[in-house]
This record gives sequence, C-alpha cells and structure tokens, in this order.
Amino acid sequence: MSAAERIELRRAQPLLGTIVEIRVRGNDSQLLARAVDRAFAAVKRVDGLMSFHSRSSDVTRLNRSAWKRALRVHPWTYEVLREAQRVSRASRGLFDITVASTLVRDGQLPRQRGVPTALARASYRDVLLRSGARVRFRRPLLIDLSGIAKGYAVDRAVRVLQSAGAHEGVVNAGGDLRVFGREPQTVHVRHPDRPDLLLPLAQLRSGALATSAGYVARGRTGTRETGALVRPGRAGSFSPRGSASVAAAKCVHADAWTKVALLGGTSAAGLRRSGARGRLITAARSGGQTACA
Repeated sequence: MSAAERIELRRAQPLLGTIVEIRVRGNDSQLLARAVDRAFAAVKRVDGLMSFHSRSSDVTRLNRSAWKRALRVHPWTYEVLREAQRVSRASRGLFDITVASTLVRDGQLPRQRGVPTALARASYRDVLLRSGARVRFRRPLLIDLSGIAKGYAVDRAVRVLQSAGAHEGVVNAGGDLRVFGREPQTVHVRHPDRPDLLLPLAQLRSGALATSAGYVARGRTGTRETGALVRPGRAGSFSPRGSASVAAAKCVHADAWTKVALLGGTSAAGLRRSGARGRLITAARSGGQTACA
C-alpha cells in the first residue's frame, strides 16, 4: 500500500485542561483505532497522576505529606520528577516545580484542604528522589508539574502509537506536540498579541515542539499551565509578554525548556547544551517577527 493509500484517523478529546488531538496514518483502520484509544488512555493516566487539581493525584499526595515521610509514587510520576530536576540543574534553577506555593498565594492555583499553604521559600533542591520511586521533601512545600507533564503525556501517547504500528502521526496537546513519520508537518503558533493569528514556525518530520505564552488561559483543571510564571528569587508571579517555542527530540524536554526560554531568553543557561532550540515571539511586534536562537 502506497503512502497515498494509507488510512488516516483523526480524533480529539478534552484532556490536560486543553484539547488533545491525535492524527495517525497506517494500513489497518481497526489497529489505528485501538492504538488511538490506548494513546488517549495514556494521556488520561498522566493527567490523573500529575494534576495539581485532583485530590487523589500523586502531586497532591506529595504536597500533603511528603515533608513528613517518603512516599512511593507511580513510575511515570517519578520519571517526570527526575526530568524536572535535570532541567532545573541545567537551567540553574530557572525551571523549578516548587513555585506552586507562590501560584496558590496569587490565585493562579487553587488551595486544597489538608495541604499546607503558609510555606517558607523552597527550591527544587528540597525535593529528594530516593530509590524505589519514593519521594521526600526536606520541608513543607508545593510542587506543580503543569510545566512539564503535558509534554510527557504527548511522549507517552506517541510511544503507544508507534508500538502499535502507526506509520506516521501527530499528537498535539494545546500546542505542545510531537511528530513522527516521513512526511514533514508545518507547525503553527498563535501570535501572543493576536491569538487568532497563526504564524508558521517550523517544519517537523520527527521531533517535538512546545510553546508557552501569556495568552494561555488561567484557572482550568488538569495539568494545563496557569498562564503565569515565577522568576526565582522574586516574590510574585507574572504573566509573560510574548511567547517562547522550543524544539527538542522529546516533548517533555521541549515543554519544560519553554519556561526557561520565557524567563531567560533563548540564550538561557543550559538551553543550547540540552540539544533544544528556542525561538521567541515578542508581543510588541504586531507583525509577528521573531527572534531566533
């Protein structure tokens, strides 16, 4: 069967506080349908494990009790925490999952019963990853994985699709996406001053691209970004002007490094060494000009 004769299947579901779209091509419609169902199930699983908003998620369990004792988490959650620490170290703390207490105080994230809120300043160094997928906090603190879990969910979905035999496809979670296959895909991003205006940004054949911006909606459930950032060493959160897009081999890395690019620019510590490539789109330039790394 030629590439032109391959079957294409496209589906979308509301997950991760956004719309997750999966588009795949292959030779067997029933195989593709089952693969897409399993891919959505993987995304839903990530959301259930890592949502700040869910009272039963690993994130909420850790926020409630990990400062008292080490807690065992799901291997996926542990993997995301490990990746988050790697980005934190490489970016010299610009990426930090422990900023959630500031976001709660500023109304960007909800308060939850039984979870401490009056907290001393913490950092990613206070999150201890121990053997056996156990996690312990040095002190009471709050973590939020919304800046990295969406990319991880995309990677998980792609893994399912590829293992099921899909020849090519795209998984797009609200602009954080990963492409696989032989056919290049043109990726567009919204202009930060005009979200209705789509700008062609790149062509991807295999790899991931994620975008963070000040136009992201606030207050939604799931692992979606809050639309606000916290700069290490400063007291409050802020909504960034402009947007940052980062390309990487995996979406988990692209997702996390977009926050670093927004905070420190495309020359931020560690971005180039990570193998990722960043691009900024400034809101002040209504024509959509870009500053490229």
